[in-house]
Amino acid sequence: MGISSLVLADLNPRAGRAALVLLHYLFWWLLSQFQQLKVDLLPDMIKCLNDLIPHLISVCSSFVCEGFPDITVPFVCGMSSELLVDLGDDPATAQLGQLKLSTLEDQQWPPDESTLSKSETDVSQGFDLGSPHLPWDHPFYDIARHQIIEVAGDDNFGRKVIVFSACRLPPQHELDHQKLLMYLKATLDQYVESDYTLIYFHHGLTSENKPSLSWLRDAYREFDRKYKKNIKALYIVHPTMFIKTLLILFKPIISFKFGRKINYVSYLSELEDVVKCEQLLIPTRVREYDNKLIASLKPSAQPPMSPPHSPPLPEQVFGVSLKALRQRDPDGDPVPVVMRDTVGFLSEQGLEIEGIFRRSANVTLVKEVQLKYNSGTAVNFRDMEDVHLAAVILKTFLRELPEPLLTYQLYNDIVNFTSVSSDNQAEVMKTLVESLPEENYASLRYLITFLAQVSANSDVNKMTNSNLAVVFGPNLLWGRDNAMSLSAIGPINNFTRTLLDQQHLALLLIQYSLPVLS
Repeated sequence: MGISSLVLADLNPRAGRAALVLLHYLFWWLLSQFQQLKVDLLPDMIKCLNDLIPHLISVCSSFVCEGFPDITVPFVCGMSSELLVDLGDDPATAQLGQLKLSTLEDQQWPPDESTLSKSETDVSQGFDLGSPHLPWDHPFYDIARHQIIEVAGDDNFGRKVIVFSACRLPPQHELDHQKLLMYLKATLDQYVESDYTLIYFHHGLTSENKPSLSWLRDAYREFDRKYKKNIKALYIVHPTMFIKTLLILFKPIISFKFGRKINYVSYLSELEDVVKCEQLLIPTRVREYDNKLIASLKPSAQPPMSPPHSPPLPEQVFGVSLKALRQRDPDGDPVPVVMRDTVGFLSEQGLEIEGIFRRSANVTLVKEVQLKYNSGTAVNFRDMEDVHLAAVILKTFLRELPEPLLTYQLYNDIVNFTSVSSDNQAEVMKTLVESLPEENYASLRYLITFLAQVSANSDVNKMTNSNLAVVFGPNLLWGRDNAMSLSAIGPINNFTRTLLDQQHLALLLIQYSLPVLS
């Protein structure tokens, strides 16, 4: 291919040989994959490898210079001998046996400490704290207990956030990777009809816990357009040269549309533009690695820190307690103006919109509307004629409350609600709801009454009680540390669905009807 002379011209002999080994491995592995996929992409593959040479020069040089001569790649058997470069008996080529994705230093991190939220550790009945609220005989119990996959509420654009943490993958021999794939699909199936964001924490992937290349191929085949259509962004946090190289190699089989959704995030602080990091269950190892990266930088190269919380404006609405908003309201209305405005507009123009509450909105418009509310300016959604904007504003308002609408006090009871017998659930739910502070109770009644109207039009808008529960559950309740794990989302969504199913029983004393719009 005329590659060896180019590489060796730029590298010392040791790194040059490593680059050649890597190039030939990648070439033949890619060819085998394309043959299995029955795609004739050889010209694209060769072009891709040529594009890759500068990256290989960089990565091989850094490995040698930094004292990692043991970075090796697996030998591909069955190649014609005349097609292989003669690399001699150099010790570096004799160590072909495994692909190491991280250095020894990465592999010596201490075991990750428990990452359950503070509120979850208080759950005292009905569930094993070491499990994600799944019974031991559940088919996904042995996968879910590792907390590899989490759902973390909504991002700043109103999209659901799915988190995948590589450091939580156990050693290969301890994990059924086919079941992991099925569990990932089962998780995404709940959200793929809505816009969603995927965050992948790459740190902690090692030669001991990395999935096989055949598993990656199978995963690519499993996730069809249904899963790719509504993913709006994939954020790869702490990417290594290896994963960047891998993505370059996969470029021929990754659609241009999907490729534009991939973003590299070097430091956790950069995620703040997308999602509030405090709501993510970021593994301790990932946080420590991020701190280590930042500490190694020169002062001039330090990443921007998250801006400090500014003091509330005099007319602040978002991030203000319901009690304070009621005291400030001229009429003393316990239902906040944001809820009245958004629900009023959506009741008029959104009930028959397919996928209402599942779509994201323009982030610039969202910020503009928030600024108007926070500065005391009246907002008229009819002038904007954007149903999805109003829907995102409603969800954002609920999520930014300093205490969730269902309150921290009810957290344990709601997470354990599934342990209540079906005969008693309606009565227990009614008791819990009526124990809420007056402002919370009135706002919840107002919201649930509106959502019942949305569900009544589910034949048109496709938003059943179950779908609405998936959307609103994480915005009605979360733990005291703001983090939301998949282990808690299931019970919370279940309670929300039951609340919608039984709203005529749980909210008997409705005092606040929806506005009559002219």
